[in-house]
Amino acid sequence: MANDAALRTSLLWLAAVILAVGICTHSFKKMMATYVLGVLGIAAVLLPDWDYFNRDFSRWAYPVTAEERANSLHAQGSGFLRFANSPVRVIAYSVVYGYAMYRWWEYVSS
Repeated sequence: MANDAALRTSLLWLAAVILAVGICTHSFKKMMATYVLGVLGIAAVLLPDWDYFNRDFSRWAYPVTAEERANSLHAQGSGFLRFANSPVRVIAYSVVYGYAMYRWWEYVSS
């Protein structure tokens, strides 16, 4: 992973949310549900090799060449710019995480 600081920051925020859920609900089950949802969400966003997946779909069966790797290093911007190429990915993430957050909130607030 190229940006370890983002992973560390995300995990620290997740720990703060888990602590707040534990203090507010006094429920270990709800804390664990928050932990699992948070870790899966962080892993899905930060851990994939986006250089690999940002290529054309027909090239996924082949390894990333040194030329493609060099081009991706020059083209890397902020974390949010990597989603600019694929609005479908943004929509898919929004739907999946929106539904997951809705179910999590229903569970934690009950």
